[in-house]
Amino acid sequence: MAEYEKKWLKAWNERHLFESDPLKGKKKVFVTFPYPYMNGPVHIGHCFSATRVDVYARFKRMQGYNVLFPWSWHWTGETIAGMSYRLEQGDAQVRRAFIEIDGVPADEVKKFTNPEYLASYYTKVSRRVVQSTGFSIDWRREFTTVDPAYKRFIEWQYLRLRELGYVVQGTHPVVWCSLDQSPTGDHDRLEGEGVSPEEFNLLKFKLGDFALVAGTLRPETVFGATNLWVDPAAEYSEARVDGELWIVSSSALRRLAEQKHQVTPVRSFSGADLVGRYATAPLTGASLPILPSRFVDPDLATGVVYSVPAHAPYDYMGLREIQSGGAGVSGQVKEIADRIELISMIEVPGHSQYPAEDAVKKFGIKDSTDARLEEATAGVYKEEFHRGVMKANTGFPGMKVSEAKERITEVLSKEGHLTKMQELPQRVICRCGTRCYVKILENQWFLNYSNEEWKAKTKELLRRASVFPPESREWYNATIDWLRDWPCARRSGMGTKLPWDKEWIVETLSDSTIYMAFYTINKFVNAERAKPDHLSPEVLDFVILGKGAAANLAKAAKMSETVLREMRAEFLYWYPVDLRNSGKELIPNHLTFFAFHHEAMFGEKFWPRGFSVNGMIQIEGQRMSKSHGVFVTWKDALEKFGADAVRATVVLTGDGMEDTDWRAKNAEDTKAKVDSLISFVEKNLNIAVTRAPDHLDRWLTSTMNRRIAIVSASMEEMRTRRAISAALLDVWNDLRWYLHRTEKPRRQTLTEVFSAWVRMLSPFVPFVSEELNRMLGGKGLVCTADWPSPKDFPRDDAAELSELVVRRVLDDARNLLKIVKQPKQKLNVYVASDDARSYFADVAKARAKKESLGGVVKRFASLGIAPERVVKLQYEVGEELVSMFVSQPDFDEYGLLSEASDFLAKEIGLPVAIMKAGTRGIHDPGKRAKDALPLKPAFYLE
Repeated sequence: MAEYEKKWLKAWNERHLFESDPLKGKKKVFVTFPYPYMNGPVHIGHCFSATRVDVYARFKRMQGYNVLFPWSWHWTGETIAGMSYRLEQGDAQVRRAFIEIDGVPADEVKKFTNPEYLASYYTKVSRRVVQSTGFSIDWRREFTTVDPAYKRFIEWQYLRLRELGYVVQGTHPVVWCSLDQSPTGDHDRLEGEGVSPEEFNLLKFKLGDFALVAGTLRPETVFGATNLWVDPAAEYSEARVDGELWIVSSSALRRLAEQKHQVTPVRSFSGADLVGRYATAPLTGASLPILPSRFVDPDLATGVVYSVPAHAPYDYMGLREIQSGGAGVSGQVKEIADRIELISMIEVPGHSQYPAEDAVKKFGIKDSTDARLEEATAGVYKEEFHRGVMKANTGFPGMKVSEAKERITEVLSKEGHLTKMQELPQRVICRCGTRCYVKILENQWFLNYSNEEWKAKTKELLRRASVFPPESREWYNATIDWLRDWPCARRSGMGTKLPWDKEWIVETLSDSTIYMAFYTINKFVNAERAKPDHLSPEVLDFVILGKGAAANLAKAAKMSETVLREMRAEFLYWYPVDLRNSGKELIPNHLTFFAFHHEAMFGEKFWPRGFSVNGMIQIEGQRMSKSHGVFVTWKDALEKFGADAVRATVVLTGDGMEDTDWRAKNAEDTKAKVDSLISFVEKNLNIAVTRAPDHLDRWLTSTMNRRIAIVSASMEEMRTRRAISAALLDVWNDLRWYLHRTEKPRRQTLTEVFSAWVRMLSPFVPFVSEELNRMLGGKGLVCTADWPSPKDFPRDDAAELSELVVRRVLDDARNLLKIVKQPKQKLNVYVASDDARSYFADVAKARAKKESLGGVVKRFASLGIAPERVVKLQYEVGEELVSMFVSQPDFDEYGLLSEASDFLAKEIGLPVAIMKAGTRGIHDPGKRAKDALPLKPAFYLE
């Protein structure tokens, strides 16, 4: 940490700058960031999302708001306990991750078999990191989700939700961990976050007295089936299932039993015993051979797949591998495969009769283990479902695939060829390392997100809120639509027990929905003015819902009535949440749950006002993955680059929902810029002089007006990348241009601009901004100074237009010199004639009024300038510059460039002669003067 970082952290802490209490009559802003999960150190992804919140908090504080930005730590769930368990079981991969990736000393790792010690260690390390980054946090409100007071808060929340009918008990499919004997929520997973149970169709292929049962999501493709696939190395079983004789993988039998099917195993055998046999397809009656495959997963559905190689890239590659001799199968199996021909049964515009083959060729796929088969498969299925029609050989000619799927499912079910099971379309691995499956769970507690009235009210909450970026709103609404009852409790892990059913613990996502309100309470708990035991459901009803009489409640709880009233006032002052920002991956769960629960628990007055998300951050172009070593801890980045550089780098990575990229080279470049700020300001103040302002000073002042307006507007919309780009990079470039153009920089101009610049930079790079503010003689701390106003920097369109023209001429001249390779002695620049100027202005006015250009063109026909050139130029330079030019009838382009000719000559290394077209006797050996247009002089190189 740089010495000046330590100095300013100490200054902020000594003044308690960020400890925010209610201030009567002062407008507030309450911002939050989802508490990070303490199964490891905070990483650069946390840093990206959280820095955006701090930047916004600092910005609003400088605008004069009373800002609260609190912080806490998530310990709930199976994740931490699962990692402790895996370490205790001797999992070398987990131990290696702790030591090599997280940088935990080996002596500390030994203690990580205690989950609470593991979480407390990472909390301690992560707190130091967050503090060292300079976040403007009120640490008096800090908590963990296993603190006794927090548990009382969650108990109150779930008692009230149950009373409202939003927590119900029932029988539903859940993602289940057999080791933990609990449902596994998104945040309790090592792999498969966001994956939910889907309904798979089970088709029965007759094999002697048994049905060989294949799982599929596309029963309409049975007409294109050419064979069946099994895993020759897996174990399969004959069994009686719901009164029928089935053959499926042994794993499938266990999962079917968990879904309330009646299962009686008969015998087990190897999948290899099925290879070479034939089964009869439903509906078509075709006799299909059973072949071995590397891609069949015995733990997915039934472990049997029917093959449609014309329309399924995996099937196509599996068949071609056997036919080409590359699958290592017996000659008999290859001979069977060689006789198989593809069956086309869906027609898709723009594709051949074999869309799977098209996709394999497009991606350059060479074998059935290629990861790109997933993308190829998704593409084919999407095209066929939305644009495909069934062919005549299916019996449903011309019918859209989306319609045929339902019809064919009905027919298969009616004829007894199809049943269903719940399955996970992708692998889900619990934090304990166990692969999860779908279990139909009885007497489980669920949040009733399928309640249509609750859905409608939650949509109304979102409709009233500000949502950033605006395009994310559609994702929230889609999530509300598809959400169904959500298992809100599990039997193991850390957290709060359901107050009415102590066997169950509230799961990770379900205890994280309204805790923002707890920040207003925990200040009193941490100060020991209130105790966890004081927080009875009735007391919390008063504090948060305003129910009951303070005197009676205080007496019953044996607490101070004054404190109780202060707690109520604290809540009323800070609520609602004004902005919550996180990564976009939380929209399908946490952020939407946040909306649901606030609608249920609070009146409309306390509904959240702002939702904001950003993309996920990659590392050097790769998806961040701790298990693959693609990982950067926040601490490591901070130690290598310093707080300001890390803050600026992550904010510069991106806006909106697009995924961003952390690159060390970008951080190095940003650090170099930040580190040079002080010397840049100091050096140029030292050479500045006292003089009257000229048009360059007016230009810089006017440009600052625009920059401040852009930064302010961008911050209000959480477009933090656009804001820092304007505040840091654009202003710096403006200053460089000014210093390059002027012979003697004016001290007063630079002092005023530097002062505003430092205040604009403060939310992004607060440490160096404090250093600069001190150097400039600023009073107090810059983080509490007033945000700069555009009104302090008068606009001057004439000055801005002048410098835009000089820049355009310089850029065009440089480009011309790159093209012309022969020796040059002089550059002649021809400025547009007065008539050409009038022509340009009249065309612009006509276009602005959407009038015909015919009259204007006729009036200036003698100039010989094609109207297309004028219109094209106006389009190229942009509406704003054209409007600025037209509004300045006295703008003297010739006089401006004549005055700047020495500057231009110095920049391009050639003498520059400025001439005005239409002037009698000008030097025009190349006959170029006639081509000159306003804002686009003509050039001739001699």
